[in-house]
Amino acid sequence: MSPAPSDLIRHARDGDGPGIARLIAGVFAEYPGCFYVDAEFPELAHPATHYGARAGAIWVVEEDGAIIGSFAVAATTDPAVFEIAKVYLAAPVRGRGLAKALLGLALNHARTQNARSVRLWTDTRFVDAHRFYAVNGFARVPGVRFLGDQSSSWEFPYARALG
Repeated sequence: MSPAPSDLIRHARDGDGPGIARLIAGVFAEYPGCFYVDAEFPELAHPATHYGARAGAIWVVEEDGAIIGSFAVAATTDPAVFEIAKVYLAAPVRGRGLAKALLGLALNHARTQNARSVRLWTDTRFVDAHRFYAVNGFARVPGVRFLGDQSSSWEFPYARALG
């Protein structure tokens, strides 16, 4: 029997950066033309410090000593709006309720910081993620942005009110 999702989730530590990087690289490898480049993720040098400094938090899912999931949330320049980031799960563990549990932690954290809404940007190629966000109360809002990164990424914005 698999452990409950909550038994695998913990707050990330600064030393988790390399494990989160491996996770992201593995997810990116699932998509043609999507490349992981260390220099494009400077926050992974000290992920807990990075998100904590922005009134946020980052969690990881760890199983058998490997980081198999991550999820972060932090304040934007508007303290009533928080942004979700670093939403990644290794392919073999998707569908186990981990993303839903992580989302719940992030939304609760934003609420404790008096946020009224959350937003996120997601790569246009991550169609499964788009479905996850829609099912969990996010709406795609107008716009698209080009990152100019090694992967030539374009992203869609999503938002959700917190009630």
